Amino acid sequence: MSTRELTILGTASAVPTKRRGHNGYFLRWDAHGILFDPGEGTQRQMRHAGLAAHDITRICVTHFHGDHSLGLPGVVQRIARDRVDHPVRVAYPGQAQAYWERLRHATSFVDTDVVEAQPVAGQEAVVAGEEDLVVTALPLHHSIPTYGYRIAEPDSVRMLADRLAERGIRGPAVGRLKAEGFVVDAAGRRVELADHSVPRRGQVFAFVMDTGLCDNAIRLAEGADLLVIEATFLDADADLAERYRHLTAAQAGYVAARAGVRRVVLTHISERYGSDDDARFVAEAAEHFDGDIVLAEDLARVAVPRRV
Repeated sequence: MSTRELTILGTASAVPTKRRGHNGYFLRWDAHGILFDPGEGTQRQMRHAGLAAHDITRICVTHFHGDHSLGLPGVVQRIARDRVDHPVRVAYPGQAQAYWERLRHATSFVDTDVVEAQPVAGQEAVVAGEEDLVVTALPLHHSIPTYGYRIAEPDSVRMLADRLAERGIRGPAVGRLKAEGFVVDAAGRRVELADHSVPRRGQVFAFVMDTGLCDNAIRLAEGADLLVIEATFLDADADLAERYRHLTAAQAGYVAARAGVRRVVLTHISERYGSDDDARFVAEAAEHFDGDIVLAEDLARVAVPRRV
């Protein structure tokens, strides 16, 4: 059985606390390992979580504020040190190329050529690399160039075994039916794919970080099975959220509701809040979103919901 699970490495915003380290999120999606926003301490948190450099197949950086990217040099150098031999593609805002180059070559080390830079730009970018996933980046509303990411599995079909058995279609013939749209049964009759299958919607993961409320946050999250979204402030500090172009927990819940999300993870929590405030984040998001709400904790694991 395939594994689709998020490992949360860090959950703080600009300033880490005793219980919340800087950002870092690792998405295990079948054979893919996608690392989002590696902040300081990412290498150590990966070690605690049982993750290795060899598990990483892609890195997605939303923007180059330190709490989202200062772990990048260590991760790149670990990829080189551990002699990872598969490509590791790194998507990041192309407008900030200079920061990528500084972090990519921050210190002296024996370099590797498996790390492939993929700067994103424009109003929508489809990031190449994965044959079985569509990786889309959309700009968000923050103080510097920032992109959110959407990981989408293409739609497919689910074969109806009982109908296929009635027509004697089995084994390699099922594969041909899916690939070609029809086969001919033993009696010489045409068997159509549409009559022996039902549509199967591809699963979606969305990552929305460091943004004020905007249309692209909802576009990224549209129909997502799992949404990771910043919820830096509570409603009482909504003026700070607006000033610094961040979201409140209530706004994160609003995005999840508008987008029809199944499960939402609230993260990027300001250092001004303590454990006594945890329930308030969930409660304020729940004022808008009646689905599954998870308040992120360092080293927690969150499953992508099973298909419905």
